[in-house]
Amino acid sequence: MFKRLAPVLAFPLLLAACGSAEESEGSSAESVSMEAAAQRAKGSDMKPEPGQYRVTMELLELDIPGAPQGAKDMMRGMMGGQSHEYCLKQADVDKGFEEMARQSQENKDCSFERFDVSGGAFDGRMVCNVPGQGRMTITMKGEGSATSSTMETRMEGDFSGMGPSTIRMRASHERIGDCSQT
Repeated sequence: MFKRLAPVLAFPLLLAACGSAEESEGSSAESVSMEAAAQRAKGSDMKPEPGQYRVTMELLELDIPGAPQGAKDMMRGMMGGQSHEYCLKQADVDKGFEEMARQSQENKDCSFERFDVSGGAFDGRMVCNVPGQGRMTITMKGEGSATSSTMETRMEGDFSGMGPSTIRMRASHERIGDCSQT
């Protein structure tokens, strides 16, 4: 399931956006295509600066009723307290949203109900129909600058076939220098 959602979660990562998610909200009447979301993002004032970044992931909530404790502990270990570095090149910044929109459109199972990028803030709500798991709602909210961001993501759905579940995470990105020349 997380492998399928990787492009979805990477999309706002390229925004260099950050913040804290609100509680789950009802569906809106708006429907924003992946292509429209990419165009909105492309025209926004939020553009990351190329360079070496460190991302730190924090697991804020893991509520999966009926899941064995060992499975929950494994997920906490995989999703929380992780930190790694990556190089964001100018080419990545230049193609950012168009590429993500193209990749996302290959998976017709997701659509945005809300997508706003302005004034250094990001607010989005995506709904995906995940085969075998039903409807999943992903709410992303944050704000950022050209060199740092923090974003909170809340995923709600039936992840394990055991009923309504919630996973809430925070990702903090910080530019720590230029990319190494290796």
